[in-house]
Amino acid sequence: MTSATSPAAPARVCANCGAVAPGSYCPDCGQETRIELPTVRAFMRDAAGRYVALDGRSLRTVRDLLFRPGFLTREYLAGRRRQYVRPGRLFLVLSLAMFAVLRIANHDPSVQVIRGDDVAAPGSKAPQHATQQDGFSFDVTSDLDIELATPRSAWLAPLHRDIDRYNALTVAEKRRQISAGLFRYGPYAAIAMLPVFALLLKLSYARRVRQYPNRPHRYAAHLVFSAYSHAFLFVLAILFAVVPAWLQFPLFLWGAFYVPVSMKRVYGGRWSGVVARTAVVGAIYFAVLVVAFVGTLIAAILLS
Repeated sequence: MTSATSPAAPARVCANCGAVAPGSYCPDCGQETRIELPTVRAFMRDAAGRYVALDGRSLRTVRDLLFRPGFLTREYLAGRRRQYVRPGRLFLVLSLAMFAVLRIANHDPSVQVIRGDDVAAPGSKAPQHATQQDGFSFDVTSDLDIELATPRSAWLAPLHRDIDRYNALTVAEKRRQISAGLFRYGPYAAIAMLPVFALLLKLSYARRVRQYPNRPHRYAAHLVFSAYSHAFLFVLAILFAVVPAWLQFPLFLWGAFYVPVSMKRVYGGRWSGVVARTAVVGAIYFAVLVVAFVGTLIAAILLS
């Protein structure tokens, strides 16, 4: 008597990438192989579980970011990354959170980035700032008007139209437009400063590779340190906006203490070298930051 043999079960194929996936998850893309729609109970349980896991990891990351200078960078470079929020995502989320909190904190029209307390009497347009070179002049009057004189050129006509449109606004409307534009374009400026700081670190630690073989030397490693350092500054700015005034000075001291300690723990070396590099990198970074702020201000005036 011969026993009937059951036919082999067909190989399961991943619906996402088409790879053979015999188990519960695809070995190529990681998607689950069971794609039935979940019940309401399963859906809510899955959502709650993912939220709690993400929330716990976020709290751990922010805690270590605030109170353990340089720790997250060292953990990331050592390959211990699963239990922390990745630096790029942390940078992006905290930068958006900072600008959101600052915008809420400055929702009162009487509290603006550009104040009009020094507005001159009606009809007066004494320039607050003026530059002139090779037929080009740029003036900002006391009532926030822009007076731009340039050589006649057809491609500059749209710029003059934007300036005329802006100058037609009232002082209060100009202040609101500048403030709204700064919060709109500020995140882009923050993202642009991330690789700048990493490049300054790369140039600052370009020498003594043989003396400190374990020191981060690749640009990507400096980028990780830059992301965590900026994330710390974003959290610090959020705290500045919400804490009482008597706590702001201790926060400022902690911020001034934090960066050199982070550099010491991540890059090593003597304290004299750390302090010198912090001063040089900080001075150049601040100069670039001023340029970025001016560019953001111009974009806020002309593009909003």
